[in-house]
Amino acid sequence: MDLPIANFLSVILAAGSTETAIAFLEVGGVVLGLGVLSRLAGRLGITAVPLYLIAGLAFGKGGVAEISVSADFVSLAAEIGVLLLLFSLGLEYTDAELRSGLKTGIKPGLLDMTLNAGSGLAMGLLLGWSFLAALLLAGVTWVSSSGVISKVLSDLGRLGNRETPAVLQILVIEDLAMAVYLPIVAALIVGGTLAQTMTSVAIALLVVTIILLIVLRYGLFLSSHIGSGSNESVLLGVFGLVLVVAGIAQFFEVSGAIGAFLVGLALSGRTEERAMELIAPLRDLFAATFFVFFSFQIDPADLIQVAGWAVLLAIVTALTKIATGWYAAGIGGAGKRGRLRAGTTLVARGEFSIVIAALGTGLADGAELGALAAGYVLVTAIGGPLATKFSDQISIYFNRTRSPKTQKATV
Repeated sequence: MDLPIANFLSVILAAGSTETAIAFLEVGGVVLGLGVLSRLAGRLGITAVPLYLIAGLAFGKGGVAEISVSADFVSLAAEIGVLLLLFSLGLEYTDAELRSGLKTGIKPGLLDMTLNAGSGLAMGLLLGWSFLAALLLAGVTWVSSSGVISKVLSDLGRLGNRETPAVLQILVIEDLAMAVYLPIVAALIVGGTLAQTMTSVAIALLVVTIILLIVLRYGLFLSSHIGSGSNESVLLGVFGLVLVVAGIAQFFEVSGAIGAFLVGLALSGRTEERAMELIAPLRDLFAATFFVFFSFQIDPADLIQVAGWAVLLAIVTALTKIATGWYAAGIGGAGKRGRLRAGTTLVARGEFSIVIAALGTGLADGAELGALAAGYVLVTAIGGPLATKFSDQISIYFNRTRSPKTQKATV
């Protein structure tokens, strides 16, 4: 009995048990802290996303008490969190709604690009940046955060609301647009030729088209096969499929998030219900990790110089996103409150915006771009969910403050 135990202990020690213990303590402490914040958010009646972001800012790089956690592990967990959030979002969106969204989403998508990307481009040029740096800032302000938005919709119980398909429509159009935008700007940054740029764009579009066709054509077949068996087999099959499809999409420089979304879209019926029930705990764990890890990387000192510009840009693009959501939800037949809810839901920016800003680190204006993008995303990622939470109260307030003459005219 003593010899096996001694051998076991020696193996543990040889493997570096002290480092392992520290990693367990760090990650465990972070997760416990997230649990406390989630409970606090529940008592306040708000989504936990802003609390996660503030906690990451306080205890990350340059914070009041920096916590050193395993970067590789937390980074991978954060990326998985985004994928599971988008997968869950896809489960709420049927293939019929996708077909309709692609048909009717062109006008809202163009308005979204004109108002929101245009605001970022104008700000970059106003600051005296190069056109390429301004073009990257246009991408930062253009794309809403699918991760934050899907979490907010779930937390607030609005996935089934009438205006939600319009929100999902905008997110899908933006993700599809990124399949064209990202290869183009990446090629411009490295100085690629026109032929190389066109090849990258063609490959990205081909991959998205193939995944989309498989989803629309073989969704029922996939659901019937992956949804049978025990809970364990369904969970492992679904989770593995999400990672594989996202990996294939990412390999061809297409957003892995849209691959995960399309997998969720492909599942239907009883399989969809089982997948949602089984994946929810994993989604909540990894998603919380993503939000904290995101703000871990932001040094508060870098935000001071650009704070004013970040807030100004956040206010301007919050209004343009509200206009976008108002228009898109109006096409879907939502009322005024629903249209305002759609608009405020789209305000948050996040993971995609940071990825876009990171492309410009080697540019002459790269440092300013990174700092402005970090501050801007933090403001919108915190302010957006709060505006969404209180959008109905905002609507009621403005209705009450309208003049009697205006109220009479609208009756």
